[in-house]
Amino acid sequence: MDDYDLIVIGAGPVGENVADRAVQRGLSAVIVESELVGGECSYWACMPSKTLLRAGAALRAARDVPGAAESVVGGVDVAAALRRRDEIVHEWDDSGQVAWLDGAGIDLVRGHGRLVGEREVAVGDRVLRARHAVAVCTGSASLLPDIPGLADAQLWTSREATGAREAPASLVVLGGGVVACEMATAYASFGTHVTVLARSALLRGMEPFVGERVADGLRAAGVDLRIGAEIARVDRADGEVAVTLGDGSVVRAAEGLVATGRVPRTQDLGLEAVGLEPGAWLDVDDTLRVRGSDWLYAVGDVNHRVLLTHQGKYQARAAGDVIATRATGGAVDDADWGAHVATADHRAVPQVVFTEPEAAAVGLTEAQARAEGLSVRVLDYDLSWVAGASTYAKGYEGTARAVVDEERGVLVGATFVGPDVAELLHAATIAIVGEVPIARLWHAVPPYPTVSEVWLRWLEAYGRPGA
Repeated sequence: MDDYDLIVIGAGPVGENVADRAVQRGLSAVIVESELVGGECSYWACMPSKTLLRAGAALRAARDVPGAAESVVGGVDVAAALRRRDEIVHEWDDSGQVAWLDGAGIDLVRGHGRLVGEREVAVGDRVLRARHAVAVCTGSASLLPDIPGLADAQLWTSREATGAREAPASLVVLGGGVVACEMATAYASFGTHVTVLARSALLRGMEPFVGERVADGLRAAGVDLRIGAEIARVDRADGEVAVTLGDGSVVRAAEGLVATGRVPRTQDLGLEAVGLEPGAWLDVDDTLRVRGSDWLYAVGDVNHRVLLTHQGKYQARAAGDVIATRATGGAVDDADWGAHVATADHRAVPQVVFTEPEAAAVGLTEAQARAEGLSVRVLDYDLSWVAGASTYAKGYEGTARAVVDEERGVLVGATFVGPDVAELLHAATIAIVGEVPIARLWHAVPPYPTVSEVWLRWLEAYGRPGA
């Protein structure tokens, strides 16, 4: 069959969720995929990267606990860590994911999909036609900046870094974002000598203290961190990478990783056939429909709203529902709390950076809140002062910041830095998305002794209503 209600281009977590949601609502759907079903997250990003980070994190956690620290001998077994990564990515075999598609009633067409007209997608000589919608879920790829010699030097991107078969003796990392910081952390734990070259402060989209704490953690792990580095050119010769800096000095390493941003995978998608610009991000409304179209949707990284898997899957659920609703003539609820719109990727985005220390944030930073003209109050707390932190680890260090909109009396942002702080994040996400009044949070009692008792400390700093 070449006619479907819905055609999805891209079989990553986002494409899978768009198709699954639509099929559950009675539509027929086909996914077109040129690589592995399961996409970037399953094989080259989220899953393998966090697996590579886990061994080092577990060792560091054990060394922070007297009684466990004395039992830790040696460092990370790199070969075992890489074998575990191979298990997690199923040796880059997508047969399990393909079986899931089949069980969900979603057809799969292998090959490169290109738009060739309205509601038409060509895969080789075959043309698929959509009765209702086409959803572009092709994600993003590593950005290669315009640095002399970089293209010819063939540095690693995130794909090669997460898929490496062995750890190089030395690694130079270009960039200061999430991928750069996480891969520097992982490879430092493997015993690789890592140099990070960042043009400006690390993790700039988060609160400034996050980048400062992560920088301290990288240095403590032995990483040569150079903030403010200007890269003049990159070369590969005689079995090594040479990065020439603006001051004429040269950093040499066995391998290099470029982690300077992302670009949309839309260059060879046939966008010109439907009046759109090849290689561009796709601008969408809150139903994830491309502006100016009544049939084309763009979901996940490709729309540039938030480049995170969990947010892409959230968008996908909304898109699948709205496509099915429109296909059956139903009304789309576009109210702020409607099921058919994606609004959580505007001001309530949760993000975790799995470095040492870990960083987790949701909502607005202090600077973002002030830029929006909110009446801001900032509550900072040293996590080491919480009783649960002292039982968790000796020498626990961490920081928690709450950003409150005083006019409405609600939390609009939260940031945590410290060991395993990711587990604190969802409570903050719920408080922000639900716009829970500070007065009500007094009745959300945190258990003792846990690090989550920081919520009570924030409330005490803010002041009890009527006191």
